[in-house]
Amino acid sequence: MDHNAEPLTASDFERAAAGILPAEIWDFVAGGSGAETTVTANRTALDNVFLLPRVLRDVSACTTRSTLLGRPVELPVATAPVAYQRLVHPDGEAATARAAAAAGVPFIASTLSSVPLEQVIEAGGRVWFQLYWLRDDAATLGLVRRAEQTGCDAIVLTVDVPWMGRRLRDIRNRFALPAHVRAANITTTGVAHERHCDGSAVAAHTSQEFSHSLTWSAVERIRQATRLPLVLKGLLAPEDAVQAVECGVDAIVVSNHGGRQLDGAVTSIDALPEIVDVVRGSCEILLDSGIRTGTDVLRALALGASGVLIGRPLIWGLAVGGERGAARVLELLATELRDAMGLAGCADVDGARRLRTTRGPRVAGTPPAVQTSDTASWTDA
Repeated sequence: MDHNAEPLTASDFERAAAGILPAEIWDFVAGGSGAETTVTANRTALDNVFLLPRVLRDVSACTTRSTLLGRPVELPVATAPVAYQRLVHPDGEAATARAAAAAGVPFIASTLSSVPLEQVIEAGGRVWFQLYWLRDDAATLGLVRRAEQTGCDAIVLTVDVPWMGRRLRDIRNRFALPAHVRAANITTTGVAHERHCDGSAVAAHTSQEFSHSLTWSAVERIRQATRLPLVLKGLLAPEDAVQAVECGVDAIVVSNHGGRQLDGAVTSIDALPEIVDVVRGSCEILLDSGIRTGTDVLRALALGASGVLIGRPLIWGLAVGGERGAARVLELLATELRDAMGLAGCADVDGARRLRTTRGPRVAGTPPAVQTSDTASWTDA
C-alpha cells in the first residue's frame, strides 16, 4: 500500500480492492442475490440509526474490551465466515486469521475455507468453526469432531443456506473457482471449477453438497454431539430465536447473509430489537450484514447486541494488503469504535449497551422513536 494514500476507512479499502481484483472476483465478493435490494437496505438501515450521546461522563479510560461466549476479546467483534479467501490473496484465510489473532478477536473459519482448518488454527488466535450441514450427515458430524480436535472454541451453524441465493452477477459471469482455489475442508467433485453455460459453478457446487432439508432436529443433534458453544447464524424471525434458545444454543447471529440469500429479507439491524426482546438475555446475540465502521458496532451494541461480525471489509483489506491489510481494517475499526464510544459518553461496552437510539429521518410533525437496549421496545419520546 502507498503510505501517502493509506486507507483511513473500510470504504477506502473497498475502492482500492475494486481497482485491483478481476471483475468476476469482485462481483463474487461484492454482489448479493436478486436485485440486491437487501444489500443496499442493510447499509441504509444502519445509517438510519442515530445515537443519543451522553455528556459530562469520564471517558479518560475508555475501553473497547468485552467478552464473547464467555471469553475476553479486545473488541466486541468476530470475523464473519467468508468462503474461498484465496480468491483475493494467495495466503487466504491463514492471513486473515493471523490478523484477527493480532487484533484479539475470534476468527470464524468457513466450511468452504480455501485453507485447511489445521492451518487456520496455526495462526494462534481463537477460532470458531462455521458449519454448513452437508447432504452426508456423517461427514457433517465429522467436521464437528474435527473442529473439536483441532482446538476450535465454538461451532457456528449457518441456517439460512438450504441452497445459494440467486446471485445474478455470478450467473452472468458464469463464475467458477480458479484451479488453485478449492474447498479445503471437505471432499468434493470438481463442479465448482467447471464453467456452466447456464450460470454459476459455485452455486451448482453448493446445491450438490448442502442438505436442502436442514431442520431443528439437526440443531439438537449438534447440541448433543459437542460440548463446544453452539451458535446459530442466519436468524431474523423472533419465533426462530425463541426456538433456538429452547434448543440450548449459546448465541445467535441476527443476519441476512449480507444480502446474499433472500433478496428482500429484512435488514439485520431492523430485526435485532425484537429478537433482543424475546430472547431476554437467554443467550448472546451477535449481528452481521452491512457493518462497516466503529459507529456501526456502537449502533448494534446500543440496540442490544453482544457484538458483531465483520465480513466484506476484511476481504477488501486482504485483497489490498494481505495480512497487513486485514489487520489494518481491524485497527481502524477499533479506533473508530473507541472514538465513537468516547464521544457518546461510554467508558466501556456496558455503557454502550445503555445508549438510546432514534430513527431518522422522520416525517415532519411526528415524534422520533427512541429505543434502549434495556427495554428493547419502541416508545415515543
